[in-house]
Amino acid sequence: MSESLVVCDVAEDLVEKLRKFRFRKETNNAAIIMKIDKDKRLVVLDEELEGISPDELKDELPERQPRYPFFNALEKTFIVYSYKYQHDDGRVSYPLCFIFSSPVGCKPEQQMMYAGSKNKLVQTAELTKVFEIRNTEDLTEEWLREKLGFFH
Repeated sequence: MSESLVVCDVAEDLVEKLRKFRFRKETNNAAIIMKIDKDKRLVVLDEELEGISPDELKDELPERQPRYPFFNALEKTFIVYSYKYQHDDGRVSYPLCFIFSSPVGCKPEQQMMYAGSKNKLVQTAELTKVFEIRNTEDLTEEWLREKLGFFH
């Protein structure tokens, strides 16, 4: 039988950071980028970004350049993104989105580890707007507005 599905825990400090991020008072776009520490089998904070548009966020995501040393192929990433959403009727909301960047061509071991940990992270962070991108170039303001339009 193949390797069993590895589900990583979420680092305690990251759980607290996600809780605070959910209730933030700022009105700008912001992101928390997370990765898996393979050795510790933990989802950990990689980077925090403030005042970042979806297009700028796309440029921060790894595509072919490894973000950490134990993977030398394409890289998966977890993102929690607070987005200033302007509704057609003029209202403004700040939905919290979970974006799973899953480039085609990642190592099977990495795919299993991230896939097994994704649901646990979504549940821990209590997120309902969950999206996946296979190509980082797809992460645009238009793409995000289209995805969020389903909820509003």
